[in-house]
Amino acid sequence: MRTDHQPVRIALFAPDGRMGRAIQSAIAEDPTFALDNDNGDVLVDFSSPDALRSSLDRAVSAGVPLLIGTTGLIDEHDALIAEAARIVPILKAPNTSVGVALLADLTERAARILGPDKWDIEIVEAHHNRKADAPSGTALHLGAAAERGRGGTSPVERGRDGTGLKREAGAIGYSAIRGGTVAGDHDVMFLGPDERLILSHRAENRAIFARGALAAARFLRGRPAGLYSMRDVIDAA
Repeated sequence: MRTDHQPVRIALFAPDGRMGRAIQSAIAEDPTFALDNDNGDVLVDFSSPDALRSSLDRAVSAGVPLLIGTTGLIDEHDALIAEAARIVPILKAPNTSVGVALLADLTERAARILGPDKWDIEIVEAHHNRKADAPSGTALHLGAAAERGRGGTSPVERGRDGTGLKREAGAIGYSAIRGGTVAGDHDVMFLGPDERLILSHRAENRAIFARGALAAARFLRGRPAGLYSMRDVIDAA
């Protein structure tokens, strides 16, 4: 049995991807982690939705925890994750930044206090020009936090275009910007009568996601089977 004094061995499902390379760099700078793609304590997957079943099968057959940082997942993927989480611990995180985890917590609190009768919610996100999904998984994650704060399901408005548009009461709006090399910007805007509250996060370097992934991996080692989130990571800090 491994102890907390031994490095957490990380196995990367997609070591040659952008996040895979970023995590390898973070491991090289932190002696409390080691890269071991054959016998890792935790499997980390930042690949693609099409590869999810393979990473789940690998984690279940090896009996190791799995960190899923892949975005663009749909209900079918969530069902597969829930089934596998009955066997091994799984942490699903559309964004592994610790700052974004705190932003989601603040968003939920703000939505609980600022009711839909007077306050509208708009989520604006910007990413690099090669990002394939929109709105970003992080934006949808923040929207889900806002819904929890309001205690129910809110209407969604995406990609408005045209004339004669009218905002639906209580809706959560999403806007996506794509261009350049933006690592990830997110604004949660609470727009009320004569005032605005804007909660923001700016990712300046992909390294923040790698460091957050390592924090999540450390959290996962030794956990019982179940489905976890980055909120569990910051709550345990």
